Amino acid sequence: MSTAQSASKLEVAIRGIGLLAPGLVSWPAAEPVLRGDAAYAWADAALPPPARLPAAERRRAGPSIRLAMAVADQAVAHAGVDPQQLATVFAASGGEGSNCHVLCETLAGADRQLSPTRFTNSVHNAPAGYWHIAVGSRSASTSLSAYDGSFAAGLIEAATQVAASGGEVLLVAVDVPYPEPLHRLRPLPGAAGVALVLAPADAPGALARIALELVDSTRAGPLSACADVGLDALRSAIPAAAALPLLEAIARRSTEQALMLGYLPTLALRALIRRTA
Repeated sequence: MSTAQSASKLEVAIRGIGLLAPGLVSWPAAEPVLRGDAAYAWADAALPPPARLPAAERRRAGPSIRLAMAVADQAVAHAGVDPQQLATVFAASGGEGSNCHVLCETLAGADRQLSPTRFTNSVHNAPAGYWHIAVGSRSASTSLSAYDGSFAAGLIEAATQVAASGGEVLLVAVDVPYPEPLHRLRPLPGAAGVALVLAPADAPGALARIALELVDSTRAGPLSACADVGLDALRSAIPAAAALPLLEAIARRSTEQALMLGYLPTLALRALIRRTA
């Protein structure tokens, strides 16, 4: 079955949410902002050291690893699930920008010996590796990137795995900015991460159910925007924050709402959110 065929029939439940982005320090703190009950104000996201890691590994963890583990922790705690049992999908539009910068500097210099730790932390699946080691999980893990469509790609992959396995899957989407001069080519204004615990559509205790369908982007109409201008600027500036319209629909407890999320140049992802009882 192709990705397009499987995604057109996907319906899953959302059981837990993790969120850390500029001005949004957690899902509980973000809910009133996303509902429109509190004003949004930009503030750089503070990335906590990952408490699950030993001290030495904690010191070596870069921004993308700290961010991924922070939102993953929030989501599994919110869902009340054992992270050791969860398959995972990690999505990012780029990777560990600070490590990429240092590696490029090293390779451009006279002494081209790379730090093994920096090289280990530079690979795209480093956050997934740290997470699975930290929680003692041997469950399947996928790491992927689809540039600005990475959140949608991760959501499709995670929902497909839920449908195929009948089990729960943890989706983690993160993006962190690059330092200069790479920042000029890929200007991300801040770090943002979202994590969702996805389950079969009939799972009890769900926050919402979501049906996914791939559609022709030339006929899909505009992508869904956030009601707040500041939140919408965040959505359009950082790929992982493309999840915000979905989270806004959940926070506003919409009975049913259709959203259009960016994916590939020729494909968009239609998401129908339904509130659970």
